[in-house]
Amino acid sequence: MRRRTVTAGSLEEILQVTAPAQGPDQAAAPPAAAAPAPREDHRLRTEFEFELPRGYVDEAGTVHRHGSMRLATARDELRPQIDLRVKENPAYLSVVLLSQVITRLGTITDVHAGIVERMYATDVAFLQDFYRRVNSEGHTRAAVTCPHCEGGFEVDLSGGRLGES
Repeated sequence: MRRRTVTAGSLEEILQVTAPAQGPDQAAAPPAAAAPAPREDHRLRTEFEFELPRGYVDEAGTVHRHGSMRLATARDELRPQIDLRVKENPAYLSVVLLSQVITRLGTITDVHAGIVERMYATDVAFLQDFYRRVNSEGHTRAAVTCPHCEGGFEVDLSGGRLGES
């Protein structure tokens, strides 16, 4: 018995050769062209936009509220463990970790620990929660309850105005 390796290009040839013989009264119908299936986007989303509740104020007095955070890698989580600042003060871990994964803050593209140190506590708490949601849950949505009608709904923590996507 002879084996034959099949590639995607030769599959049609093999199907034609192995197809049952058609009688003279059966017309050979051309193979129907299959409609292309709608392509779904299965790419992994690795960067998430956010809007800080208060905003980082730089030395010039400019407020930076919009930014982006990328997914953390294992290296991002391990690197702070050997940082001397973290060894001296374990609470500094989140400062170092956030400085590694924030890719942009307003017009600032070089976000370092010094910038995170000078952020308001409200913004740091927001970024810690945002980090946890993005890296463990894979999205930025949160379930909330309306304090007036007690109806439940979801909000996107990444910011923006109501009704915007």
